[in-house]
Amino acid sequence: MENKTKAFARLLTIMDELREQCPWDKKQTMDSLRYLTIEELYELSDAILEKDMVEVKKELGDLLLHIVFYARIGSETNDFDIADVINSVCDKLVHRHPHIYGDVKVANEEEVKANWEKLKLKEGNKSVLEGVPKSLPAIVKSFRIQEKVRGIGFDWDDKTQVWDKVLEEIEELKVEIEKGDNDRIESEFGDVLFALTNYARFINVNPEDALERTNKRFIKRFQIMENEIREKGMDMSEMSLTEMDVYWEKAKEEYYVSKDIN
Repeated sequence: MENKTKAFARLLTIMDELREQCPWDKKQTMDSLRYLTIEELYELSDAILEKDMVEVKKELGDLLLHIVFYARIGSETNDFDIADVINSVCDKLVHRHPHIYGDVKVANEEEVKANWEKLKLKEGNKSVLEGVPKSLPAIVKSFRIQEKVRGIGFDWDDKTQVWDKVLEEIEELKVEIEKGDNDRIESEFGDVLFALTNYARFINVNPEDALERTNKRFIKRFQIMENEIREKGMDMSEMSLTEMDVYWEKAKEEYYVSKDIN
């Protein structure tokens, strides 16, 4: 614990020095840091997906720096400081874990989540969905919405029901595609994605992670295909889809071999 305390104190000291002496750090505001912080979060997400622990450590450090930076700015306007930030989250954690710090009994993780949402409503939230950030990516937002309403019991009983809903939404999408109404097509397509996101939750898959891993797989396979075609002295723009598909299949095989996937 002593080493951790010293390390955190060192970061606070460095932050104070930078804020007072560095021309760039002096100029930063919460608004100017906002998009940089979002970028850091995505870099951390990438490192986690790649299971690169060295990068995870690095990106966590960058994110911690941003938190300390915001707190330093807050202290300059006498709104809050780093102690207020830490004590605030500590108080919230104690309050929302009565099964640890009180006499509430829970049987499993689901009951913990349900208690969490009920406590938030008692704290003054008018809706269980108030805590879902408006700027979240759509799939992440859908997943969080569904998790939160589950916390108060608004959910399907089992995954079979959810899959039936997915199939129902797909059929409704097909009908609208045949009619050709673009607004209705978009609406039904959104319903399909929402239902699939819900199903992902029932089979313990994070849809955002799953889609991002698919994106990464596609990029790597496509780049393998590009290299293969380039080495043959060919130009993809002059090839037919059938010709490219031959190299695509080879790229898939090479990718799986490199990943030791059978």
